[in-house]
Amino acid sequence: MTMRPFQSTISLDDARGIIRNAVRPIDRVERVALAESRGRVLAATVHATADVPPFSRAAMDGYAVIAADLAHASRTTPASLTRIERVYTGQVPTRAVTPGMCAEVATGAPMPSGADAVVMVEETADGAGDAITFVAAARAGQNIGRQGQDIRAGQTVLAAGTELNASRIGALAALGLTGVEVYARPRVAILSTGNEIAAPGTTLGPGQLYDINSFTLSAVAAEHGCVPLVVRNAADTIDDLGRAIDECPPHDVLVLSGGSSVGTRDLVLDVLRAKGEVLFHGIAVKPGKPTAFGRIGASLVFGMPGYPTSCLSNAYILLAPALRQLARLADPVRPALRLPLGERVVSVSGRHQFYTVRIADGLAMPAFKASGDITSMSQADGYIEIDAATEAVEAGTFVDVKFF
Repeated sequence: MTMRPFQSTISLDDARGIIRNAVRPIDRVERVALAESRGRVLAATVHATADVPPFSRAAMDGYAVIAADLAHASRTTPASLTRIERVYTGQVPTRAVTPGMCAEVATGAPMPSGADAVVMVEETADGAGDAITFVAAARAGQNIGRQGQDIRAGQTVLAAGTELNASRIGALAALGLTGVEVYARPRVAILSTGNEIAAPGTTLGPGQLYDINSFTLSAVAAEHGCVPLVVRNAADTIDDLGRAIDECPPHDVLVLSGGSSVGTRDLVLDVLRAKGEVLFHGIAVKPGKPTAFGRIGASLVFGMPGYPTSCLSNAYILLAPALRQLARLADPVRPALRLPLGERVVSVSGRHQFYTVRIADGLAMPAFKASGDITSMSQADGYIEIDAATEAVEAGTFVDVKFF
């Protein structure tokens, strides 16, 4: 077998379009405990079966009154009402408030019948026994949380397709739910290839390196709503690579790292063609030119470069958006920071470059070393993009730093 150089590459935009069109959002559904639902996507619209709150309640510590009794109360002309009981949270009032009467209430306590306002305790003074002096007028409805004020029975609380965060989980908890129907997390099988790859914790043989990519790819998959499934490394033979793919547990996406370039032992394309179809191979980007994409059966397949920086860079740029689309998650909001470039950067004409930078002293300092150096990523805060027509970006030029 001889070297098989790239005949052509496609643009980044074309690669993104092919991937986007190939992804079919997951339709498997499962029920999870509400306490485990953060970051999950609702599979069914939730309607309220009861009012929230289920009763009218005091919004202040103070006194439940009939507002008309205090229509003219002020500090110069105070009014006095008789306290008939004290109502705390978790208790039910036992007496109705009638003209000339009031009930002491705690914040959140149910409102006694007959009362239509709450006067905060700061606007009262204790008199003799149960005589309470009021030094401010009241208006009907003040300081009361009405039954159903937050959520009405029958109301749509959250629509299907909503990603659950803390506040949305809180709304479901307010309905008394203990579990919720969500879309399943896509399963991502991750397979590193190459005779040179050794598992961390083992002794390196001659010419071997520890596996990096299965760990970085697993982190990306988990961060973007998926379940990573790391399988064994595959040796540089078509037979072993084919067996390793066949041995993968059930999955929605297969991510291979290594073996996607043009060398005599870069066999991913051969196996992908034999088992499925190749939708593209080779993108006009740096790093990550030898990235491949295709299908085997119903599973999407990403063939990532073996070099750690190339692999992780394209995992952020291409894999992560696809995983989010598959998992029905919205694109994350990642604001850019505009900063002057600290040093001149030379780019490769004709290839869209993602250049890692770190932020230091208000400058975007180049952090990229080489595609094989993971510190090009681990010591960077983010990256800048250099379009295919630009050959150099001079120091001092303002650039948009995008964070990982």
